[in-house]
Amino acid sequence: MTLDTPSAHPSAIDALRDLLGDRLVTTTADRDAHGRCETWYPPTPPEAVAYPETTEEVSEIVKLCQTHRCPVVACGAASALEGQHLAISGGISLDMTRMNRVLTVSAEDLHAVVQPGVTRHALNEDIRATGLYFPVDPGADASLGGMAATRASGTTAVRHGTMRENVLALEAVMADGTVIRTGSRARKSSTGYDLTHLLIGSEGTLGIITELTLRLQGVPEAVLAATCRFATVKDAVNCVIATIQSGLPMARIELLDEMMVRGFNLYSDSGLPERPHLFLEFTGTPASVTEQSGGFADIAEEFGMQAWQTATRTEERNALWSMRHKAHYASQALGGPGTQLYVTDVCVPISRLADAVTHAQSRARDLGLVSTIVGHVGDGNFHCGVSIDPTDRADLARASGFGHDLADMALRLGGTVSGEHGIGLGKRDLMHAEHGAAVDVMRAIKTALDPQDILNPGKLLPPEEGSEA
Repeated sequence: MTLDTPSAHPSAIDALRDLLGDRLVTTTADRDAHGRCETWYPPTPPEAVAYPETTEEVSEIVKLCQTHRCPVVACGAASALEGQHLAISGGISLDMTRMNRVLTVSAEDLHAVVQPGVTRHALNEDIRATGLYFPVDPGADASLGGMAATRASGTTAVRHGTMRENVLALEAVMADGTVIRTGSRARKSSTGYDLTHLLIGSEGTLGIITELTLRLQGVPEAVLAATCRFATVKDAVNCVIATIQSGLPMARIELLDEMMVRGFNLYSDSGLPERPHLFLEFTGTPASVTEQSGGFADIAEEFGMQAWQTATRTEERNALWSMRHKAHYASQALGGPGTQLYVTDVCVPISRLADAVTHAQSRARDLGLVSTIVGHVGDGNFHCGVSIDPTDRADLARASGFGHDLADMALRLGGTVSGEHGIGLGKRDLMHAEHGAAVDVMRAIKTALDPQDILNPGKLLPPEEGSEA
């Protein structure tokens, strides 16, 4: 197979072909497939795509790339929203999807050991007979390695936390090809630096994850889903705040503003009244689920809840959450042909959530943007999906200004510029605003672990002053 355009790293490509044979691919189709993103970022094909099948192969690939100073960008399901898997500096895309085995499951210890290419749906299908499941649910059927690398969370984070809380141990290949293991299968440890959680959320810039040990949960005895609607977003959000502050144990509590509901009606023909909604889930014993849902309904009545509908059958619940998980595509439907999404998320202290969400709506209206709001508001995190014409610089500038305004607001309220999507390409220039001098510490760690900057260069950390972006 020959590269359709000249390679910047021909010696690396030749050496990798000798190692991998036909699992080093340079066809236009494969390169283009690995150069696309779910959002507005322009296509950025890598020079080649490598398909390793073992940790040992990943180690050898990275060693060769270090020798030839060739960038390596790990890629899983490619569902990240901030361009984390785009090879903006050239080099290879390291496709981890063939490392897709569930290695061991310990029902007694409530954990599973998996390779990084296993998706969350595949893991849960594999362990279904054990009565256990892996709870982190970002919506997309993402690969577990990618979920760890981006510190993913999702609709269940209000109850079960993010990937940070659900990864016990890792195996990773470092920039020189060294294979390390971090953490253990024990539930806690007080030994040494916490390298497991250093790598989680590092977006492939410090090491390449090749194995994960994950916490599992027991499938609940009873599950009840529900929807309710409100006259205003402020009423819905204040209901969420009161619910969380009351200590009610919600399994999921999701906000959809009226524009998001309109998107669902266009994309999924959901037939929902175009008013702000909460999508809810309660889990536990039958008695506790009844108690939880009743307690929530009492709180919601205080904030003017207009309608309440429950879903007890599995098919109904699955349909509800399937619709919610298609929010990205439903948001896209509002923009019409030729548009793409500029997406952003922020996370604020729960007490400031109403201020943050109403500010986001107001700014979008002022700027004339078609924008949806959907969020895991039980932990203060919400997302905006702005429809743009990616070829229109003015359109992109307005959306970018909107995203920066939301980030500034989140920081003023004591929050963070991203609760879930991560940094990637889109939010590098916000890192100093949030972290200040700590960015220099992060850069020192990156330099120590990857002195040649071959692991996903140009991501997460802002360029040093005077260097190229």
